Amino acid sequence: MASSSVKSTALEERVSLKRDGLAPVLTQAATRYGLPILCVLLIVLFSLTTPSFASMLTLQAIVASKAKMALLALAATIPMIVGKIDLNVGFGIVLWHILAISLQVTYGLSWPMAVLIVLLLAALYGLFNGILVAVADIDSFVATLGSGTTLYAVALWHSGGRQIVGDLPDAFLMLHHTEIAGIPVGGFYVLALAVVLWLVTERTPLGRCMYAVGGNPNAAGLNGIPVTRTIIGSFIASSVITGFTGVLVAAEQGVGQASVGMDYMLPALVGAYLGSTTIRPGRVNVWGTVVGVAILAIGIAGIQQFGGAFWVEPLFNGTTLLLSITLAGYAQRRRLMNQKAVQRGSTKKA
Repeated sequence: MASSSVKSTALEERVSLKRDGLAPVLTQAATRYGLPILCVLLIVLFSLTTPSFASMLTLQAIVASKAKMALLALAATIPMIVGKIDLNVGFGIVLWHILAISLQVTYGLSWPMAVLIVLLLAALYGLFNGILVAVADIDSFVATLGSGTTLYAVALWHSGGRQIVGDLPDAFLMLHHTEIAGIPVGGFYVLALAVVLWLVTERTPLGRCMYAVGGNPNAAGLNGIPVTRTIIGSFIASSVITGFTGVLVAAEQGVGQASVGMDYMLPALVGAYLGSTTIRPGRVNVWGTVVGVAILAIGIAGIQQFGGAFWVEPLFNGTTLLLSITLAGYAQRRRLMNQKAVQRGSTKKA
């Protein structure tokens, strides 16, 4: 079964004022930066209509509650760049946060050792998923849905369907509860990861190889790019980030239970899909993902302060997912049409 869950275009349309005129330049600018502008407008709107929104408490609440979602969205972005999807950003976090606690409470390991074991197991699990997709050639959606459901069953078995509770070291809890200059440390985790991923994907040969694999794996292979290794590596990286996020969930909750984690999957995927519609429309990109998560976080926080009901958040996430997939598909089709037009023009000149 061919793996073709997501397309990631490696080439980008370029327009200039001198060659193309003002209208195409303005259109491209609006397409690229529409979501960041919308993000600013939402902040202004909610600040004017709800005075309590423009406060340090709101910023702290948004960062503390949405930083883990942002980390998972960035984790999902990595396989999307190579044209795959990893549902284990939702399934995996269930087992990883339970293990991070049970290894300390039940088996008496130190918290650094427990964290290390979780990250190593997450890496091995990512390797397994990468092999299923890249070597066994199973569609990434099907592969990660099957393996993720199995992982969730393991989490239920390991916990016995009960909460895992015990005294956890303060140093472990501070992985989540620390603040730097009044900002929850989760925000700095997100910023650091985003910068690293941006440097790797946009400034290194590895990043160019990843986009080439996402754009056309057959052509990438013919040009000497190790397609299989690149895909497997993307799943390992995604899984390790998910494992680290599971550790943060454990440090936040202080309790391990199988009911925690699954609700992270949809917002994380929404953020990643929404990110492919901005900054570099039609192309999955790191800063686009960050903006996508910011839109979700600000929109939901503002609606909740307006007095939105408990069902508003899943409704907002689901609607935004449908919209983001539609916009991403439109942007990709538009880019392909522009590339074909450029190729036809070059052929005529030749």
